[in-house]
Amino acid sequence: TRVASAIREQIRIELQLTASAGVATNKFLAKIASDWRKPNGLFVIQPYEVESFLSPLPVARLPGVGKVTEKRLLDMSIRSVADLREVDEQRLVLRFGSYGTRLYHLARGIDPSVVVPNRPTRSISAEDTFEQDARITEIEPMIRRLAEKVWNSYQKEMRLARTVVLKFKTGDFRTLTRSQTPAAPPDSYEDLICIALELRDRAAFDPSQQFRLVGVGLSNFQESVDAPKQEGLFESKDS
Repeated sequence: TRVASAIREQIRIELQLTASAGVATNKFLAKIASDWRKPNGLFVIQPYEVESFLSPLPVARLPGVGKVTEKRLLDMSIRSVADLREVDEQRLVLRFGSYGTRLYHLARGIDPSVVVPNRPTRSISAEDTFEQDARITEIEPMIRRLAEKVWNSYQKEMRLARTVVLKFKTGDFRTLTRSQTPAAPPDSYEDLICIALELRDRAAFDPSQQFRLVGVGLSNFQESVDAPKQEGLFESKDS
């Protein structure tokens, strides 16, 4: 708790920003705790409080429980972590595969995940949710603004990002991604904008399709600036 308080104070002094922190016996619980008193709070889950803290939470608060998994749990009459704790591990494994074991452990506050400090950047991204759903022809200003934010963050990196990613969320909450790994990595904000807009155009969405979110990202980082160039690649994934 003293360490968390010191980090928050250091952020306040050096960056003039608020920060929330969570303290618990493992990473999973600490992450939930850090969300508990946002935007500027400190929340501690003592070991003896784990069960009472988790029990009333909706299962959607558990890592990895998205809308599909939540619905499958609701179909089993599992709405809260307390409900989940009543289900034996074998039944969860039969329904969810290896993730069933993970659910069984999370319901009991068990998380063996290791905290890895100073982890190399895997991606840099920015996204924005619109106040009102927008058509593909209306989102170029948002793409440009997000690309500028991503590029400003990228300037602090010592490695090259090979891949540009464009992310969309539709009005019915489907997530769509488009990515491109050009022969030469983008070396300017203008390059990033050009590739992002090309991805938008090549996606060939229905002009009437409504979008509620757009995101721009850089990924596929390489350690060396002398790494060999790759062939151009256009990939798409719907999820």
